[in-house]
Amino acid sequence: MAARPEKSVLSIQSTVVFGYVGNKSATFPLQVLGFDVSTINSVQFSNHTGYKCFKGQVLNSDDLACLYDGLKENSIGSFSHILTGYIGSKSFLEKVAEIVVDLKKNNPSLLYVCDPVMGDNGKMYVPDELLPVYINTILPIADIVTPNQFEIENLTGVKINSEEDAIKAMQILHDKGPRTVVISSSEFSHDTSIICLASSVTNGHKEVYKVQFQKLPAIFVGTGDLFAACLLAWLEKESGLKLALEKTISTLQSVIKRTLDKAQALAGEGNTPTPAQMELQLVQSKADIENPPLTHSASAL
Repeated sequence: MAARPEKSVLSIQSTVVFGYVGNKSATFPLQVLGFDVSTINSVQFSNHTGYKCFKGQVLNSDDLACLYDGLKENSIGSFSHILTGYIGSKSFLEKVAEIVVDLKKNNPSLLYVCDPVMGDNGKMYVPDELLPVYINTILPIADIVTPNQFEIENLTGVKINSEEDAIKAMQILHDKGPRTVVISSSEFSHDTSIICLASSVTNGHKEVYKVQFQKLPAIFVGTGDLFAACLLAWLEKESGLKLALEKTISTLQSVIKRTLDKAQALAGEGNTPTPAQMELQLVQSKADIENPPLTHSASAL
């Protein structure tokens, strides 16, 4: 068996020319944290879809197969991790599953980190036909999954109104295959806080953690992609889920607070920042990405 490649990620998700979502949001932090990153872009847009318009291209499953074949034929398709995010079509997602299986066949120690990007705030923004593919095909081959509350509710059929509901939903995903399940954001508390919950099973031993933090008065784009990338990195670099989760959340909070401060300064007092002003301040947060100030702690449940 070939040795596990050292810190090399194949990241398959969206990208934009301007701004930070998808691969643009994930690549820089992974590189700063010592990972080689190879990217395949499921879509390439001028900017994220929250602007007044966007233009660009969408890859289909044949395009994905062609790119992967090129890697294989040159014997450059060996990775320690595969990371997936936004995928907009059923056939593309099915081809991703084939690629993950093929990569794991050649390297059984490869870790698949899946951010099942399907929707948020009660709304799906991918076709409904992707949901059964995630449930029946992707979850059984994923090692780590990072859904938000809306996504895990759809993946499990469990409505989350409490920590107990969340733990039940995470166990359903464990039973499908992934050994680590992280709900990147959930809002079921009676105040304005957001709760992140994480569960991991190793050799029959289960650990569950919670991190709670205040919701900021703004909408951020690309944070889920940043979350999955940082979690991948810190789970690899640290020995335990607790510290990896704390470093990931602390990184996210540093980035979004810097982003909001900059956006409000640019917009001026009393004005709502534009989408361009609200783009994540990733490069400006390089020091915090490398060495996150531990501003948030995880409590065991």
